[in-house]
Amino acid sequence: MPYLLPGVLVRHDPLPPPLPLVLDSPHSGDVYPADFDHSAPRMLVRQAEDAFIDDLFGAAPEIGGTLIGALFPRAYIDANRSLLDIDQALLDAPWPDPIAPSEKTRSGIGLVWRLAKPGVPMYTRKLSIAETQARIDRFWRPYHAAVTEAIDAAHAAHGVVWHINCHSMRAVGDERNPDAGRRRADFVLGDRDGSTCSHAFTRFVAERLRSKGYSVALNDPYKGVELVRLHGRPAERRHSLQIEINRALYMHETEITKIPAYGKLRFDLSELLREIAGFVRDGGG
Repeated sequence: MPYLLPGVLVRHDPLPPPLPLVLDSPHSGDVYPADFDHSAPRMLVRQAEDAFIDDLFGAAPEIGGTLIGALFPRAYIDANRSLLDIDQALLDAPWPDPIAPSEKTRSGIGLVWRLAKPGVPMYTRKLSIAETQARIDRFWRPYHAAVTEAIDAAHAAHGVVWHINCHSMRAVGDERNPDAGRRRADFVLGDRDGSTCSHAFTRFVAERLRSKGYSVALNDPYKGVELVRLHGRPAERRHSLQIEINRALYMHETEITKIPAYGKLRFDLSELLREIAGFVRDGGG
């Protein structure tokens, strides 16, 4: 049975024998907290979700991997942002701790989203310090603790760990992205320009995806954000890779529904996971 922290996360443990392989999906949550009083239309807010990503990688436990998925929506609080990524413009008082806003924050999609999309505010009010801190304590911290615990346990048991941070992306970049208006590859692999995992692992995943007929880009336009930054330390045999999947491969972006090609993509990703399991069992190529 999976471990469930209601409204926060679900963890699917590996079937034996376990491998030092951890996958997490921080943006697939669709359980909306009662106090998420956004003014933007719900279907617009839902377009922030990486819908179905936790299911697309659902075969991970069958091949010996751990799979962790957030249940809360990223627009409420984003588990793939730093705690320094505070948007002061959203708050009704100065944040009491140090902040370091990123470009994401300036675009309105920092730790707590200020905009549902460019030009569309998420709220008609400012958020208080207390409620923002409560979101951090009730959602962000438990999610990060679960991912960290799984990665550390795998590394302690095997002396090495591979972490895959799973996401989806719009088919075409919007004005918040450096590739605005450009059609994206089927998959984008992000290793922060080679700093968060071995080149061998990034190359292996890219080659296996291309062998299945998919186009693959590396670190363009997504290099990986907070979770791979925190956990990717290849010198310590901790390898972390972000995978972004083009939503046009499997869903209607605005309707948030699966298309007939969904089954093929899930089959291909299950096969990819089996191939990654072989890579891991071989010690990383």
